[in-house]
Amino acid sequence: MAKALAAQGLTVFIGSRDLARGQEAVSNIGHGAMAVQLDVTDAASIAATADRINREAGRRDVLVNNAGISNTLKGTLTMDDYVPAARASRASLDEVRAVWDVNVFGVLAVYQAMLPLLAQLAGARIINVSNRVGSLAANADPRYPAHGQFGPTYPASQAVLSTITLAIMVELEQTGFKVNLVSPGFTSTNLNNFAGTQSVEDGSREVVRGALLGQDGPTGIFTRWENETIPW
Repeated sequence: MAKALAAQGLTVFIGSRDLARGQEAVSNIGHGAMAVQLDVTDAASIAATADRINREAGRRDVLVNNAGISNTLKGTLTMDDYVPAARASRASLDEVRAVWDVNVFGVLAVYQAMLPLLAQLAGARIINVSNRVGSLAANADPRYPAHGQFGPTYPASQAVLSTITLAIMVELEQTGFKVNLVSPGFTSTNLNNFAGTQSVEDGSREVVRGALLGQDGPTGIFTRWENETIPW
């Protein structure tokens, strides 16, 4: 995502819990990218990032909330082993809280910290990266392929992320902001132990498209590549 946005002429601040890893990513992107230490579960880290962007850029045109974890306990368990342990009757509440702390509360905390910077530009864009596995409409259908995997940890965190995004949409609907929810699809990343069937380049396409929407582009929608609507 950062590489594609930098190639379009944007200055991209890449948030990374481990600053050294963020700097390594920046070195592979080159001009237009900068690393910032950012842990979305740490209020001081979020505030420091907002302060740095304010000092160095003075505003923010696009906010992409992409931080997310699927679990903290899976380890070497296969998906077949993990799913039963993550059902509503057995899920560890500590595990649910840990995942929601990043996927839900982290998004809201970053939005609140970055809004003053975004508000300086009419037509600023907010992209919250989610997943179709959180679609309540899709999961309510027993025919949906991921129906049997729905549980209170990662899938439910994505459903709640939709409600947080909707709250942001409602708050900003009378402004020129564009706020959209985007799924990258089943992308091969550490989130799913690299079991995904799409490359990170493919997964980034809809996020980048949403981030670069023109003034006449849509707002308040949930999509995946290319502009395919996902039910909430």
